[in-house]
Amino acid sequence: MNRFIDVKPSKCIGCRTCEIACVLAHAELGAALSMQPNDRQSGDVLASLGQMPRLKVIKGEDVCMPVTCHHCDDAPCAGACPTGAISFVQDTVQVNEARCIGCKSCMIACPYGMIDVVAVAAVRPFAGVRLSMGTKAQAHKCDLCIDRAGGPACVAACPTHALLVAEPEKIYNGMQLRQREAVREALANEANS
Repeated sequence: MNRFIDVKPSKCIGCRTCEIACVLAHAELGAALSMQPNDRQSGDVLASLGQMPRLKVIKGEDVCMPVTCHHCDDAPCAGACPTGAISFVQDTVQVNEARCIGCKSCMIACPYGMIDVVAVAAVRPFAGVRLSMGTKAQAHKCDLCIDRAGGPACVAACPTHALLVAEPEKIYNGMQLRQREAVREALANEANS
């Protein structure tokens, strides 16, 4: 079983802090840090980073909650990718950005609509220098901040603890606990009948 972000909608207040944390965790911080101090309004900084969050806060009439990649065990996006750019790495589903051709097959295959295809800078190394080749399309999805020491930035930043990383062991332990509780309740109901 793959890890994924478990969301508790009853705790979400729709503040979008998770989206900001996601953008900051994946951004080239040099762009934001090079801005003059007077220009560092929060919206300007995020716009200068040129990133989109890899999760989306969805707001309805009675509920709001972040929605993100489920890192499916039998990921339809991976099966749909013609170049093999989407694969399983450390109990997660990851996009190899260098192999992605931006065909949108993964976006169409995702049952949760959690893969976007975005325009990114196309660069090519040449004689030790990175040359800009314009832009290219590339798959963009939650990577569970796999390279971040503290784990997913959205989980760490959520002020109400509405997000947590669902680890396979914790999921199985929770299932066993619920099963035992169901058996106890059934036995108690039978004894009372």
